[in-house]
Amino acid sequence: MSALRRFTIAPGRIDGDRVVFDRDETRHMAGVLRLAPGDLVVAADGRGRDYTVRIESLGETATGTVLGVATNRAEPALAITLVQGVPKGDKMELIVRAATELGVARVLPAITERTIVRLEPSRWRERARRWQRVAKEAAKQCGRGIIPEVGVPRPLAEWLEVPAGAAELRLCLWEGEALPLARALEAVAPPPRVALVLVGPEGGLARREVELARAQGWTAARLGPRILRTETAGPAIAAILQFRFGDLGGGSTAAEPIRD
Repeated sequence: MSALRRFTIAPGRIDGDRVVFDRDETRHMAGVLRLAPGDLVVAADGRGRDYTVRIESLGETATGTVLGVATNRAEPALAITLVQGVPKGDKMELIVRAATELGVARVLPAITERTIVRLEPSRWRERARRWQRVAKEAAKQCGRGIIPEVGVPRPLAEWLEVPAGAAELRLCLWEGEALPLARALEAVAPPPRVALVLVGPEGGLARREVELARAQGWTAARLGPRILRTETAGPAIAAILQFRFGDLGGGSTAAEPIRD
């Protein structure tokens, strides 16, 4: 039996055993996938629950009946927040998509000294909404139950001042640092459950920004002997951390039915 098609819904669109899909998902169901009443789909609520739904109608908005609920198995134990220097062009979309697939919990776009793109606040909010849509689509494609949060770009200093909470690991990737990433990770014990990672835009972080991060408790480290593009560095470190501390390479978090 082939896997059921996945769709995303806001939690407020579930009322008891009834589900109402939004217009975008309805158009995809009817116009692209040619689904019909009686077909079964999975509706993910973006908070870790997957609902098995039987489609009842396909009008302007599709409706369905919930047949079962389960926790989603695709969320890693390690929650990574990626503080990413805003790059040029559509590179941020590539970063958000890859980060979502790799289980990153949050992406916080940062405006740094070497950020080339400069926009009015309203334009930054528009960009953030677009990146959030990318995260939503990537989460649906890769089977995640939680859609990562993508923040509105803010100056790096403001993101660094945000309380780290329970973060046991705070890494600042900088090509000018002598400490290799492998040695930085060897010093981490026990395995972290919350991690913060800082990556600069094209041209990297300025020394002053690295020192500011250090003053806030971040550990600076270099990723390796080669300088990676900004759209490569963030996903690369996410993959490394998920392999070492998360669920890549064989770890899993099995889904279990939810009984209300």
